Formats: sequence, C-alpha cells, structure tokens
Amino acid sequence: MLSAFFISFGVIFVAELGDKSQLMALAFAARYKPWPVLLGITISTAFTHAISVGVGAVVGARLPTDTIAVLAGIAFLFFAAWTLRGDELTDEEAGQAERSTRNAVVAASVAFFLAELGDKTMLATITLATREGVVGTWLGSTLGMVAADALAIVVGRQLGQRLPERWIRIGASISFVVFGVLLILEGV
Repeated sequence: MLSAFFISFGVIFVAELGDKSQLMALAFAARYKPWPVLLGITISTAFTHAISVGVGAVVGARLPTDTIAVLAGIAFLFFAAWTLRGDELTDEEAGQAERSTRNAVVAASVAFFLAELGDKTMLATITLATREGVVGTWLGSTLGMVAADALAIVVGRQLGQRLPERWIRIGASISFVVFGVLLILEGV
C-alpha cells in the first residue's frame, strides 16, 4: 500500500503541475478564502479519483501485467506530450470560477469535478490503479492532486503571475517520459 501511495502521490503531483485545475485553484483563491477552496478541491478529487481507481482496478484484473506495463508506459508518454502542450481554462471554466456566488466549498467541488472528468490526472489515476494497490493509489493520487493545487493557491497568492509555467510544464513532461520509458522497458 505504501508503494502505491508514494508512486501515485508523486505521479499525480507532477501531472497536476501546470494543469488547468491549478489555474482554477488560483481563480477560486482570488475570489474566496483558500481553506474552503481547498476543501472543495479535496472533496471533488476524492470522489473523482475513487471512480478512476475503480475503473483501473477492473481493467487491471482483466489484462496481463506485461501488457498493462507497456500500455501504461505509452499512456505516460501521451501524458508527457499533453503536459508539454499545456492547459488553459476554457471560457466556460473561467466563467464558473468568476460567476459563482454560492458557498466556496460547493462551487469548487462542482467546478473541479466537472473539470477533472477525462482530464490527464483522472486517466493517470486509472493507469496507476491497473498496477498498484487500490487504496494506496486512491489516497496517493487524491493527496498528490490536493497538494499540487494547494501549492498553486499558496504560490499563486504570493507570486501572482511570475510563475515560470513553461519550465514547470517541461519538468513535468520529462518526468512522464522517464516513467513511461521505464514502464515500457518493464513490460518488454
């Protein structure tokens, strides 16, 4: 369980760097106090990643481990390209963060749940759950994402627009390439 936790935490933390969820966290934190926003992110992430882990566990039980390793490696290379390309908030997502006058916890929970459906962190969690323990993957991926978004809130509030987003994307992409190549080599 600890191995699954640490792997999932690290991979999802890196995947979340420069992701649109971090941009949403910044947008919500600019409007609301940080703690209710972080609580909303945590609720949404726990729910979304529980679904992802469930899907990954079902897929993992049905495929041979070598096949899973190669497919996971290819998926991580895809995540590297996706991360390098960058992510931006759509007008609709930015509008949700701007117009919401409801409770910050509810607003952040709903917005983050909708934004994460089909996002790379959800897909990475599914991929990790095919190979790692379900509980450790769920806890690690949830806390990894919450930690990355908390970092965005803290750093974003302190530094404003001075974050080197390009370098963050490059570093995260390199990490995905390394994980992807290692998984492919393990499967072959």
